[in-house]
Amino acid sequence: MKKRVLVFRFSALGDVAMTVPVLHSFLGQYPEHEVWFVSRGFAADLVKPVAGVRFFEADLKGRHKGIAGMVRLFNDLRRYGPFDSVIDLHSVLRTHVLSLLFRLNGNVVSRIDKGRNEKKKLCRKNNKVFQQLPSTFERYRQTFKKTGFAFELEPFRGKEIFGANKETEASVLKKLPGLKHFFDTGTKKQIGVAPFAKHPWKMWPAEKMKQLLKMLEAEGYSIVLFGGRGEEQQELSQWESELNNTLSVAGQLTFSEELYLISKLGIMLSMDSANMHLASLAGARVVSIWGATHPYAGFYGYGQSVSDAVQIDLECRPCSVYGNKECYRGDFACMNGISPKMVFEILTGGRYA
Repeated sequence: MKKRVLVFRFSALGDVAMTVPVLHSFLGQYPEHEVWFVSRGFAADLVKPVAGVRFFEADLKGRHKGIAGMVRLFNDLRRYGPFDSVIDLHSVLRTHVLSLLFRLNGNVVSRIDKGRNEKKKLCRKNNKVFQQLPSTFERYRQTFKKTGFAFELEPFRGKEIFGANKETEASVLKKLPGLKHFFDTGTKKQIGVAPFAKHPWKMWPAEKMKQLLKMLEAEGYSIVLFGGRGEEQQELSQWESELNNTLSVAGQLTFSEELYLISKLGIMLSMDSANMHLASLAGARVVSIWGATHPYAGFYGYGQSVSDAVQIDLECRPCSVYGNKECYRGDFACMNGISPKMVFEILTGGRYA
């Protein structure tokens, strides 16, 4: 019987996606173990394809809500034990309660060090300490190490893991026949574009993005727009109607189908958002646009080249770890200073001066 390691990371989407290469590396070097991964339901499609991972859904809005819900989650998980180690990759009040219960149960528990003080120094307005901080992937790895698991991070073969299911391709084409040429031609002139992020200070202005899309279309590129349901879906549908060789898939595909489609793209253009991490997992090259945030905070896409991060140097950057603070200058210079030409030249193989 394999040894069991319990790992929990409840949210957000990008942070959960960043666990996948770490779990893959761990299991590649500790094949006698299996990981029980606890998260919200959306994470199942991300971790289930990784050999050696078993997924357990935390119902944080129902059965597992609040402190009492953590006690129920603890009892629910104990039925599948015993667990040899427990690893908290989230480190919030809920997971602290869960960790305490497992410690009282006699388990070895380790908790992530998020480097909150380092990140505050990186983002403060005055006396900024501007330096590269450990990546979140490295912080996850170090959390495993504290439990006794020493291993190195390995390349992640996302195209093989998420892009091998022809049944998924059939389901995508049934919903969106217009995507057929993405799977047939093999042309490199195919770009995915994910223009949204959770916070507005991480989003490039829409008018600049639409200018860029027109430039790409003029060069013969086919474009697929990615976004969520509701307002994002409506806005991207409008963009699609204004362009000639652009198709929006927002709100029309399952998580697995989106990952499959991304694995077939040559490039994904995104903000500093979950889409950057999803595209990295799926094996696409990612060109990302950075405003209020900065790769130095440790949230850059796995295996991506930092030369594909489009950004400009300003004394005020970064002003936020998560992009949730309003621009104190009032001019949003970090994003307004990035031109469509700068992004176009990186996407198409050039570099801006």
